[in-house]
Amino acid sequence: MGRGRAKAKQVKVARQLKYNSGGTDLDRLRDELGVGDSSRSDDADDLNDELADRYADYADDYGAGDDDDGRSPGRR
Repeated sequence: MGRGRAKAKQVKVARQLKYNSGGTDLDRLRDELGVGDSSRSDDADDLNDELADRYADYADDYGAGDDDDGRSPGRR
């Protein structure tokens, strides 16, 4: 018979989590995500360039006209 009190407390906590902002620190979140940090974007650009170069070599080796599966290029 004590379930009513426990359920009421759960509802109270759920409402607090839903409607209270919780004091989100947007600057800390921005730092964690690396948004606006130019040094992190430079590293990401270098990684993207390296991946693009690696897959460009594959594109040269296996040109667009080489379909191994025999299907037309527009259908998959």
